[in-house]
Amino acid sequence: MRQIVLDTETTGLEPSEGHRIIEIGCVELIDRRLTHSNFHQYLQPDRSVEEGAVDVHGISDDFLADKPRFADVAEQFLDYIAGAQLIIHNAAFDLGFLNHELRLWRQDASRIENQCEVIDTLKLARSRHPGQRNSLDALCKRYQIDNTKRDLHGALLDAEILAAVYLAMTGGQVSLELDSQPARPRDGQGAQVARMLSKDRPALVVMRASGAELDAHRQRLVAIDQASGGQCVWLRQTEAGSGS
Repeated sequence: MRQIVLDTETTGLEPSEGHRIIEIGCVELIDRRLTHSNFHQYLQPDRSVEEGAVDVHGISDDFLADKPRFADVAEQFLDYIAGAQLIIHNAAFDLGFLNHELRLWRQDASRIENQCEVIDTLKLARSRHPGQRNSLDALCKRYQIDNTKRDLHGALLDAEILAAVYLAMTGGQVSLELDSQPARPRDGQGAQVARMLSKDRPALVVMRASGAELDAHRQRLVAIDQASGGQCVWLRQTEAGSGS
């Protein structure tokens, strides 16, 4: 299963007011594992970024001046997400902007929802945690996801964090690096395993039951067999093993 965790940053809050996307960040999960095949692009919006938006993501007009426009990367982006299941937090916001950009690019461009299945993790979180805060930061705290690097919002960083949150919310593994790094044993565990595998370890002590213990065991099985109307399977196996 191919899933794309997606986030955007914008010049403001409303595409209907002429605001545009300035950053797209996507990370790919295949069979719930991070592949490191990301899509990340800053975009020139052909308008200024609102001061309030800069306070959120820190992306300035000067930084975006030499970046490509959405039309320059639209086909590459659509090829990347084609056929995937999109995972987005508060999907209505990002889809509203993406569909607006698609219409500006081509009037006949198909909406994102018509090209991909969409999972809104905000709706998912609200259904699982009704009446609680379900922002991305709140979910990180609830699921113990490290978001200490998130001083400012960023599309790619937020997509990576959301991937971890989604896996935790849906019961999967949370460590996104398991596919690229060998598992590390807990402190002391490696030495313990080495001792267990060592050829120099002492021979295991085998303690066999005495005759009296075996007789007592058989008597107990006979009693169980009588009480169960001849249904004691262990007694039959014992008799078969002894050749009686």
